[in-house]
Amino acid sequence: MSEKGEKHWYVVHTYSGYENKVKANLEKRIESMNMEEKIFRILVPMEDEVEIKDGKKKITKKKIYPGYVLVEMIMTDDSWYVVRNTPGVTGFVGSGSRPIPLTDEEAMQIIGKTLSDTPRPRLDLNVKERVRVTSGPFENFEGIIEEIDSDKGKLKVMISMFGRETPVELDFSQVEKI
Repeated sequence: MSEKGEKHWYVVHTYSGYENKVKANLEKRIESMNMEEKIFRILVPMEDEVEIKDGKKKITKKKIYPGYVLVEMIMTDDSWYVVRNTPGVTGFVGSGSRPIPLTDEEAMQIIGKTLSDTPRPRLDLNVKERVRVTSGPFENFEGIIEEIDSDKGKLKVMISMFGRETPVELDFSQVEKI
């Protein structure tokens, strides 16, 4: 196994939809097999996602990487065996049978996403779709989506005002599909 004695984050592949079950099973196995000094944390990367449907805002937890669980552990033959033989686990991510740890930067990036307080907006709309503005100074105007910026939760809508098409930047929560 790699770099004995140092703890790293490893990515474990699981059956899809079994991530939380794997986490619970692994936590039980760690306790029953006294592996607390080799396996430290188990993380199912999740983030809040804002979904706007029918003009209503709904925040849901969404798995960032479905089918994967992160495990912070010291890789030894014993700790590998405990994780690998947990029900629902199909293997470690790595080349062949050799698990490869995440770099510190990769681990911090994933953990940072999980701990972020800002829900990521999600919109069930596409460019060139027609929408109605539901709030703000352009309420009840209709327009066509020109751009969608999912990261910022904004979209550019072309609204017809005074006989001209005018681009207007709006939040996802300000529009509804027509």
